[in-house]
Amino acid sequence: MIDPSDGPVLAESLSRDRQTYARWLPARPEEFYTPDGQAEAIASLLESHGKGHTWPGVVVSDGTVIGQVTISSILRGPFQKGFLGYWISSRHQGLGHTSRAVGLALRIAENELNLHRLEAHTQLENLASQAILRKHGFRSWGIAHEHFYADGAWHDEVFWERRLSGGPAAQGVSSQ
Repeated sequence: MIDPSDGPVLAESLSRDRQTYARWLPARPEEFYTPDGQAEAIASLLESHGKGHTWPGVVVSDGTVIGQVTISSILRGPFQKGFLGYWISSRHQGLGHTSRAVGLALRIAENELNLHRLEAHTQLENLASQAILRKHGFRSWGIAHEHFYADGAWHDEVFWERRLSGGPAAQGVSSQ
């Protein structure tokens, strides 16, 4: 779970990788890349978690925070689903951390959050992220054209889904 003390290291990674990830992430105000900006973002995530709308986590390697994994936009009632998002510092990519984070998020979504479904989006060109989602049982179910604006342009995105065994029918949870 993310903690307010994670702000400085997240700000450092995000600031360092800002240009590297400009193609994949939305534009943010300058403040977002500072420890104070990250403290504000973390406070918002934790507030949303308290309301049951988000599960915000960090990815840790050798005791150091190297990225984030989040289940957001959690819908209850007849949907019982959430949206998976993640990023890993460029210094730690290609070492299995993203796959480990996605696996953890799947376990949390199913066993703790009792969700029936997780969804994710990837840009068409993000083959590495698509491979990780496939490895963890996600299936693509469509393409949204000009769906995401980043780095000064609209980008097409692939929509992904993974059904879980959690949810009201499997857990005896009311769908109300």
